[in-house]
Formats: sequence, structure tokens, C-alpha cells
Amino acid sequence: MRNLMRKLVYYVGLSLDGRIAGPGGEFDFFPQGDDQRAAAYSAWMTALYPETIPTAFRAAVGVTDTPNRRFDTVLMGLGSYRPGLDSGVPSPYAHLRQYVVSSTLSPDIDPAVTVVPGDPLGLVRDLKSEDGDLDIWLCGGGRLAGALLPEIDELMIKTYPVIAGSGVAVVDGAFDPTVFDVAERTAFPNGVTFTHLTRR
Repeated sequence: MRNLMRKLVYYVGLSLDGRIAGPGGEFDFFPQGDDQRAAAYSAWMTALYPETIPTAFRAAVGVTDTPNRRFDTVLMGLGSYRPGLDSGVPSPYAHLRQYVVSSTLSPDIDPAVTVVPGDPLGLVRDLKSEDGDLDIWLCGGGRLAGALLPEIDELMIKTYPVIAGSGVAVVDGAFDPTVFDVAERTAFPNGVTFTHLTRR
């Protein structure tokens, strides 16, 4: 039996030095390994969390009609939302309810996207209190994760074997040591480690 309260889960990839993107928002520097190892890793992650594949790529990986398994809602900061928007994709996760926390983004950017100009903590608390069997995916970015740290229940971290040197921190907020326990850790031949942590 699930807990009555939905969870906020921060599922994100990062470098060894804790960067989820480069200083210009780059994310193409994360090494995937050779084709065979990259395919095996991607297949494992996709099977686990098919809803985290952007809608435009779901057909290519064979999950077009796969039901959402863990999440029914995605929450993004402007930095995480901007790459898709700049590519002409204002609704990157059309198979999920989409929220973007931004004080500068137009509220009518897309009918499938709800722009929230402030109070991300209030938003998350409202979302958590809804009835439902699926959770809320915090997609990024670092400043939003820092603001929402009091409400983050689980971390699902994909650590890539690369040092970025600078860029967007996985959590960018006030000093607030918060302990999580490791629930699961899986290492892949391409050098990526997936760690699932739960709030203590």
C-alpha cells in the first residue's frame, strides 16, 4: 500500500563534480560509452522510467503507448525547459502534466504547460496533496531544486564519469545539510552509476 502523500522525486543526471549542465546549459558532454554499452544502459533506464523520455523521442525508443510507471507530473525550472522551447518544442512532455516555474516566461506559452511565476514550495505541497498513485518528477534545475529541498523525498541520480569544472549545480541554494539514505545503487559497464536515495 502506497503512502497517501505523493512524492517529489529529483531524477537527474550529473557529472562527478555535481553539475547537471555546463555554464551555457550544455548537457552533451556526458559520456555514454560505446554504442553497445550506451544502448544497454539506455534500455535499462527507459524500461524503468519510460515517462522521462520526451514525447518527441518516445516512438524512436519504442515507448509511444507505454503507460507512465512512476510519474504523472513533471516540474521544471526555466533552464531545464528552455532547450526544448528554443528547439520549437514548447510541450516537451505532453504525456505528463507539465509545470514550469518561471517569473519571466509567458503564461500562455503552450496550453499543455502551466507556468508558475512563484512559490514553488506551495505548488509542490498542493501537488503532493492530490489523490493519485503516481509521483512528481523534478526534472531540474539546480536553483529550483535548492528552493524545493525541504520537499524532495527521493533522489534518483545518474552519475556520469566526467568532471565538468563549472556549470549548473545539482542543488543551488542555502547551506542546508539534508541526509538521504542509499536504497539502491547500480553500476553500468559504460561508467554510469545510478543511485536511488530516500530522505531520512
